[in-house]
Amino acid sequence: MRKLITRILCFLVCCSPALSSAQQFDTIIRNGKIVDGSGNPWYLSDVGIIDDRIVEIGDLSAANTDQIIDASGLVVAPGFIDPHTHALRGIFDVPNAESALLQGVTTLTEGNDGSSPYPIDEHYAAIVARQISPNWGVFVGQGTIRSEVIGAEDREPTAAELEQMKAMVAQAMEQGALGISTGLFYVPGSFTSTEEVIELATVAAEYNGIYISHMREEAAQLIDSVEETIRIGEEANIPVQMTHHKVIGVENWGSSVESLALVDQARSRGVDITIDQYPYTASQTGINALIPQWAQEGGRERMLERINSDETRPTIKDEVVFKILYDRGGGHPENVFISRNSWDPDMAGKNLAELTVEKGMEPTPENAADVVFDIIRGGGATAVYHAIGPDDVDRIMQHPATAIGSDGPVGIFGEGAPHPRQYGTFARVLGLYVRERGIISLEEAVRKMSSQTARRLGIHDRGLITENYFADIAIFDADEIIDKATFEDPHQYAVGMKYVFVNGTLVVEDGQHTGARPGRIVYGPGYTGTR
Repeated sequence: MRKLITRILCFLVCCSPALSSAQQFDTIIRNGKIVDGSGNPWYLSDVGIIDDRIVEIGDLSAANTDQIIDASGLVVAPGFIDPHTHALRGIFDVPNAESALLQGVTTLTEGNDGSSPYPIDEHYAAIVARQISPNWGVFVGQGTIRSEVIGAEDREPTAAELEQMKAMVAQAMEQGALGISTGLFYVPGSFTSTEEVIELATVAAEYNGIYISHMREEAAQLIDSVEETIRIGEEANIPVQMTHHKVIGVENWGSSVESLALVDQARSRGVDITIDQYPYTASQTGINALIPQWAQEGGRERMLERINSDETRPTIKDEVVFKILYDRGGGHPENVFISRNSWDPDMAGKNLAELTVEKGMEPTPENAADVVFDIIRGGGATAVYHAIGPDDVDRIMQHPATAIGSDGPVGIFGEGAPHPRQYGTFARVLGLYVRERGIISLEEAVRKMSSQTARRLGIHDRGLITENYFADIAIFDADEIIDKATFEDPHQYAVGMKYVFVNGTLVVEDGQHTGARPGRIVYGPGYTGTR
């Protein structure tokens, strides 16, 4: 009874306008232009924070506080939530995650494209022990689970293997996974039937998780892949997200008209399908993306045998040439840049045409294919592929079901020549696509970066500037914010983000990281442990 009375008195003190001036806040953000994440028009107000929560929004000019943030002329928005990262690459080396926080990103999600840490609980324990600045959640990767059970073999699972994989998905969901991801473009996901994916996604659905997919193809077979993704969501009865939606290959540009129409038709009949994207016309993935999946079956050693075989190498080479001309190569070897190469760091920043010339050959697609084989023999590499249609980027961004995600790791400053998206995605949307080009409004952009992703991931107390939500807050100058990272000079932090709070703690002050690491695990809806 005493606890109940205390809570009632606390509620009266916190919520009564007449008593708000008597309340002691930890922080008050004053005079900010509130873009609350809902998509509604901005308004001017103060925000009061106690501990890790937003406690009051209104006129707090007479209230007491330990810390005042003057947000006059600045936008006060929810901290951004990135639905698609590969931040496992970098987070243990750079736990401050400056590349994300200096864009206003306060929550990162890992485990995309079918590849994830496993077991989930052990991974979460390692993250907690490391102490990181942003919040953190993961999907369980279908490819990771299939690798554990079947390896890199191109075959259907036995009944027992399928049951084992389903049990692994259930375990991951109970340990706090946000949902299940697939990378059906990558081995071993590419060897997985639609029916097998549906079986595993149905398990995640039982725990109210989502299905997020790097589809089988984003070039010539894009439409078939969209239809498959919709089918999986419909038959597994699970919310589905087409992740980093784009159109690859000049011959295919414009296909987003049809892909978005398919999304609209599916939604009209009750399929809960959404999208995320990054605002660039280049992708980044392994150099193996140029190698046909059948040639990668069985793992690296089997792939090398096929590349080195007089019998199979010509067929593989023909397919690599095709991908350079009509797929990720964008029509010429000069469009494929090596971004990271652990066994030959000097390759970083050079394109296939340059590397071909260095070997004394003409930069033709055929000769570039031989260079690709040499890179794979050496140990592989990561590459940036300039082949995405710019009009498709605009069209996808304007769709109401589209959220923003980086598809990038945590930036290790100065390492390699990475895709600039890891430093610039969210700032680029706000600076280029909102302020300079007017592709979407400020309110809509913030919604796509915050509440839309929070709702999609089943996070019910982040993603909005509203009372009783966690104080994850991004405060920026709408006239200044912009990405600085480029493909030529990627290691540049975004500018214009003035203050960032994570769980009520100031992690960015006057545009500089404070060194604070208040990030927490964001558990999925099926979590059965203690939060």
